[in-house]
Amino acid sequence: MATCPECDADMEVDEFDVDKGDLISCPECGSNLEVTSLSPLELEAADEDDDDEDDDDEVEEEEAEPEEAEVEDDAEDKEDWDE
Repeated sequence: MATCPECDADMEVDEFDVDKGDLISCPECGSNLEVTSLSPLELEAADEDDDDEDDDDEVEEEEAEPEEAEVEDDAEDKEDWDE
């Protein structure tokens, strides 16, 4: 038995069915919870920013690629001046 840290509801979670780091949902309030300990079974509110951070990283990588291409274009321009 575990307790939701958000709404204090008792949750029936079998510690043999979950692993540390697993994400589960509270059936009462719907909060996303992370298993932080197995013995005793403890839950904490899951950091929901992880998904947003992954999306931001992808955008930053996409933005970085054109900058690298611009640097290559500058190098080609310099080569044209040398000729």
